[in-house]
Amino acid sequence: MRRLDGLARARVAVSAVFAIHGAVAGSFATRIPWIAERLHVDPGALGLALIAPAVGSIATMPLAARLVHRYRGRPLTRILILAWCGSLALPALAPNLPVLFLSLLVYGAAAGMADVAMNAQGVVVEQRYGRSIMSGLHGMWSVGGLVGSAAGALAAHRSVDARLHLAVVAAVLAVLGWLAGWALLDTRAESVAGPEGPGERPPLFAWPSRAVLLIGLVGFCGVFAEGASGDWSAVYLTNVTSADPGLAALAYTGFALAMTAGRLAGDWVVRRIGPVACVRYGGLTACAGGVLVLVSRTPVPAVAGFALVGVGVAVVVPLVFAAAGRAEANPGHAIAAVATIAYGSGLAAPGIIGGIAHLFSLPVAFGVVTALCLAMAVGATVLRPPGTRPAAAPSEASAPTDDTQRVTTR
Repeated sequence: MRRLDGLARARVAVSAVFAIHGAVAGSFATRIPWIAERLHVDPGALGLALIAPAVGSIATMPLAARLVHRYRGRPLTRILILAWCGSLALPALAPNLPVLFLSLLVYGAAAGMADVAMNAQGVVVEQRYGRSIMSGLHGMWSVGGLVGSAAGALAAHRSVDARLHLAVVAAVLAVLGWLAGWALLDTRAESVAGPEGPGERPPLFAWPSRAVLLIGLVGFCGVFAEGASGDWSAVYLTNVTSADPGLAALAYTGFALAMTAGRLAGDWVVRRIGPVACVRYGGLTACAGGVLVLVSRTPVPAVAGFALVGVGVAVVVPLVFAAAGRAEANPGHAIAAVATIAYGSGLAAPGIIGGIAHLFSLPVAFGVVTALCLAMAVGATVLRPPGTRPAAAPSEASAPTDDTQRVTTR
């Protein structure tokens, strides 16, 4: 068997890191009901606690961008993915709601910083390949989420204490992440010359330009729908359609499987129809899925609706990152800003949905999700590369541009 070259090994390694990151998130999502039951918290209090990861992530993503710029990619990514895996064990150990909030704050901070580092690695590998691979990398994140959620569902079914389950999973994933990190590219952002020179550091915080802000808002819409559906789909089926626990769990499974398939096929689709059409049609598909969820009062059509949402939002994150890299002379700052907006949205979504459900109802809350999916479709035009005509989008998706290559300064 032919040995993989360095770039191919790096692609395998960064794919593994994405999968490990997803497995942590999937494992945690399955044990949220256990944590809520143990602490005797209602949906409103749980929703408040689930805002903490968003706060931690938003607060630390700008710092992560500085770290990515300053330090070599391989050791930094390994350390941050190790911290992310370790944070998985914390929420189940919380003895009360305030401590749960603090543990989720740490969990969110680790999530955001590891996410920025691994996406920076993915962008560099994609640039060196000269073709789109980011959607596939995020597909591996979804694969990891499926594996983590399946293991978590089995642990919950067998009534395994979540403290033991999450501690064991955290240890196993930390070892796998550390080993995978050996093959990552040992790049440093300062070694790649940008328009301002090779050594200039991005500011800790700077308000994004209008173009970057608009791109970030598209990401906000897509990732909000992803976060809301991922954490509340099973609860929706239980409370609104009166599904039994086993059938309710299929809502998340259908959503995650559909998203995984969409991401794994996403690079192929983007190369053929371009990023604008991909996000526009995806937004309309997700909107149709949201409407189906809203009108469903039986489990099967609701599961189908969540699956459509998963397909529709599948490629939003990699495409908004690519668009951000083309939007400014300093792509590192632009991508960090978009990541903060998009991932902050995804981490905040479960808590916001819980608050709306507490004040009104779950269908009202998912009506907001449906409206955001429609807004994503309307706003897809902002992903078009600057100075190009709409008809040129498919060819631009298949061939690297000078702007795409500048993404390596992130």
